[in-house]
Amino acid sequence: MQFDKKMIPNTITSVRIAGSIALLFTRPFSPIFFVVYTICGLSDVIDGTLARLMKCESDLGAKLDSVADLLFYAAMFVKIFPFLLEKLPLILWIGAIAVIVIRICSYTVAAMKYHRFASIHSYANKLTGAAVFSIPYLSRFCPITTVCTFVLFIGLFATCEELFIHIFSGRYDPEIKSFFMLKR
Repeated sequence: MQFDKKMIPNTITSVRIAGSIALLFTRPFSPIFFVVYTICGLSDVIDGTLARLMKCESDLGAKLDSVADLLFYAAMFVKIFPFLLEKLPLILWIGAIAVIVIRICSYTVAAMKYHRFASIHSYANKLTGAAVFSIPYLSRFCPITTVCTFVLFIGLFATCEELFIHIFSGRYDPEIKSFFMLKR
């Protein structure tokens, strides 16, 4: 059997899939939860970075990454959502719903303009992902309401920025990093 370097990033992505499933069987915020959660997070950063560095990006790898992300966020929803539902005030839930509505509007504008699903990998969106991922860690040291308020504002900024990018850009560019880098 011949070695295919594409197997390395895809194997790392597969670790996130296995870890996401394992998270379903851990107690939230327990030491084992944090170990598995951290491994999942690191694999999310490393797989794509390694694929780009090794010049071995693939459609399979991109699809596998999307499946891994979906499973990870589903596991987080199952494990962390009940904790947040109990702790967070209604105003934060209203804010979260507002972010979701704006995100849907952004995707709708993009679909109408570009005739395809379009998501932007902006700095603000990446910061939002990191902020959401950090919630379990930060909640150990800061009040959860403070942490989630901070994350909500980052998400609101990123979502509005993506909507403005779709409205004002002349063409779809998934790698645009900021509204301020738009070519008009």
